[in-house]
Amino acid sequence: MSSRPLIGISGRSRTAGEVNIQPDALRDCDIDLYFCDYGRGVLAAGGLPVYLPTVADPADYAERLDGLLLSGGADIAPARYGQEIRAELYTPEPARDAFEMGLLDGAARAGVPVLGICRGIQVLNVHGGGTLHQHVAAHASFDLPSTLVHRVELVEGSLAASLYGAEVQVNSLHHQTIDRLGDGYDITGRSDDGAVEAIESQRRPWIGVQWHPEMLDSRDTDPAFAWLVEAAST
Repeated sequence: MSSRPLIGISGRSRTAGEVNIQPDALRDCDIDLYFCDYGRGVLAAGGLPVYLPTVADPADYAERLDGLLLSGGADIAPARYGQEIRAELYTPEPARDAFEMGLLDGAARAGVPVLGICRGIQVLNVHGGGTLHQHVAAHASFDLPSTLVHRVELVEGSLAASLYGAEVQVNSLHHQTIDRLGDGYDITGRSDDGAVEAIESQRRPWIGVQWHPEMLDSRDTDPAFAWLVEAAST
């Protein structure tokens, strides 16, 4: 039997018609979508990725998983953090919001380590009662997914700094950033323009990064994936 720790990875739901799967008779069928590079990063670090269908109760996953990776994707519904929808908001996915909040509830009860990437760091923050800037257009470089476009300074003594050093060059594929920090978290990384790029829980083995390490050439040796797998192995 494999001794690799099981790392659950969240995805997103769509209909077949929304992603142009043929034939047309299937267009109303529900499908779950996952970007494979998250799984590749987990595999390279020694873990076994497990994609988490949204049709299940998220509470049922917690006792079966050794670690959890919250992936990137759609904006969180502003009602989750007490705001009205702004015009610049990308289409939210309330069902995914509820599913991932449920995953975190289960992970908290079971003591499961969590890595949040892009949307994932925002889910961690909102789960802790924090808020988001709904649109920070100048921060994104969507046309450069694999390019290092800015520097992130990391707080000395933090988990993030122990993984990456005092600073790290990252890509930038997000138009939202953390505003008010959630309860029980520390900000441990900021970009050149002051945007929050890394947070860590004060009580749990949970860390979030705003960039996309799975899309960089360094994915297979990225320390965040290595940390998650190691933490899930203990």
